Formats: sequence, structure tokens, C-alpha cells
Amino acid sequence: MALLLLFLIFFLSQISSFLGTPTEHDESQTRLIFEGWLNTHSKSYNSSSEKEERFKIFKENLRFINEHNAGNHSFRVGLNVFADLTNEEYRRTYLGFQLPLAEVMKGLKESNRYRFNGTEKLPRSIDWRDKNAVVPVKNQGNCNSCWAFSVVAATEGIYKIVKGKLISLSEQELVDCYNMGCQRGYTHLAFEFIIQIGGIDSENDYPYKGRYSFCDTSKVKKKVVSIDGYQFVPRDENSLKKAVANQPVSVAIEAFGPDFQLYTSGVYDGVCGTNLDHAVTAIGYGTDNGEDYWLVKNSWGANWGEKGYVRIKRNTNSPYGKCGIAMFPTYPIKKRHHVGEDNSFEVEINTEGTRASA
Repeated sequence: MALLLLFLIFFLSQISSFLGTPTEHDESQTRLIFEGWLNTHSKSYNSSSEKEERFKIFKENLRFINEHNAGNHSFRVGLNVFADLTNEEYRRTYLGFQLPLAEVMKGLKESNRYRFNGTEKLPRSIDWRDKNAVVPVKNQGNCNSCWAFSVVAATEGIYKIVKGKLISLSEQELVDCYNMGCQRGYTHLAFEFIIQIGGIDSENDYPYKGRYSFCDTSKVKKKVVSIDGYQFVPRDENSLKKAVANQPVSVAIEAFGPDFQLYTSGVYDGVCGTNLDHAVTAIGYGTDNGEDYWLVKNSWGANWGEKGYVRIKRNTNSPYGKCGIAMFPTYPIKKRHHVGEDNSFEVEINTEGTRASA
């Protein structure tokens, strides 16, 4: 009965948040909401002092949620899986994209393949999930490996489009063998790594652990899926739209804000710029009640956002799009008549990783 009461209070708090009702909770109500949230997300702490500290953070996040949702916004925030984290903790743990140095950025060549020329007739909307080119949302855990999930999702997508088979691929192989741990990473160099070693193993064979392990060279030799190259989309929203109309695309965004941390639904139009810190995958676009959006797959599990996805405002006045989404889009290339993923050939692998610099 007590557990049912906790769930009821937590549910009512979420409903009032969704309706945009300015809600004031006293201490006892907030504690009940916290207990309901703990049960919903199967959370526990090592000590009563840690629990009390997390409650204080939770209470501040709840206040922020109530204030935001009482305003006139195109998106909602709520008590998602990150509700007991400070914004600094969230940023330190979950935002793992590394933007190349300025001089490297200047040398990156944009491909003309998806350059928008104004005459293309692109679909009004697309969702690659409808075409079975997107595996279910994954969870990077407490590891700065978003870059690996972004690259893998784009690779899974193009392989399905070209070869007709959707295979969940191994982020752990990239964490172990390219990046040497849960460090910030470069998406374009992760694509480069897959090309250099001749392919990537499946998630089933080389499963994700959420931490660094020594590179398993026996798994690396199993090149289940290969790509033939990667290219950079011209840095504007129209070209990105053309690219996403053809395949899922690895993109980077600025995601440090508390409203992104606590995002639950709607078309995100929060405060963000172009200090790119998080890698995700653009898997579609569309319009909802007059609001144009990018459909973006995240890697924080299904208890964040819209079951693991976020819709980010599209067609903005920013030259690189909302949150810089069109600033560093990269896509893998897969030829239709490639020699094959089943070829067995030896590639020299550094078992301690091949962390590259840029």
C-alpha cells in the first residue's frame, strides 16, 4: 500500500509538471515524490548521508522543473533518470564529444554529395526507425562514450540501407581498442578506426560494459560490418536535411544546459550554442504543430527524453542550427558491391588502444 502511494504521488507530480501547473511542494511532499522517483528508476545509495545529499539536489531540480513547465515553452522537462544529479555532475559524466582543434577543423573537407543546391525535392519528413534502420536505444552508462554510440548508430543505419540487414554493433570495441577508456572522443577518427581495421564486431559478440577493458583482438578480427569511408556534410541545415533524408548521420550538439539534462518531451528550443560537447545521431526530421524538428537518437537509455530520443528545433536563424547540430555532421559510406564483411585478413592492432589526437 505504501509503495502504491509513492507511485501515485510521483505520478501526480509528473502530471502537474506536464500540464504546466505551477506547483509548490512542501518538504514532506517532496520527500514522497523523491521516494517514488527512486522506486521508478530503481535507484539506491550507499549511505543515508549520500541519500540526503541526493535529495537536496533532487529538490533543486524539482524546483527548476516546476518553474520551467509553468512557462511558455515548446518542450517539457521532468523527473527523468538524471533528476538527482547536479548539472556539473551530468556534464562531467555524460557529455563525451571532443571537437577537433581549430586548425584541424579548417582542414576538414566537406563533401558535395549532400550539398543542398536548392532544387532537390526532399521528403517532408523521415524517420529511419520506420524503415527498420535503427536499433533500440542503448545506454552508455557512466562513461564518456557518446561518440562511440553516435558512430555505431550511423554505421548500423547505412549497413541496413545498403545490405538490407540491421545488426547491432559494438561500441565496446571502440572504447577498448580506439579510445582506451571512457574518455572524450572524436567521431570522425572513430570512423577512421573502423576503416583502418577493416570493420567492426557485433554488439552480441563484443558486448558493452560501460568501462574500459583491454582490447580483445580476437573480437577485432571478426569484422561483421565494414564501411568504405566517411565524409563531412556541408555545415548548414539544408545540407544536413538532404543527408538525413538518405541515411542516419552522426552529429554533435551543445547539451550542457539543465533543461537538456532534464528534457522529457516536445521540440527542444532551450539555451544552447556551438560549444559542441555531446555526440548523437540524427535519424530523421519532421514538423509537429508548426514546429520543425530534428529527430535525434541519444545514448542515455529509454528513461531519458522521449523514450531515449529528443526532437531538436530545426530551421533556425543560427548558421549551424540549434545547439550547433549542423556544425560537425559526419556520415559513413558503404558501397553496394563491397568485397564483403566475411573476408578474413590480418590487421595490426595495438592491444593497448590506438587513441589518436586531433
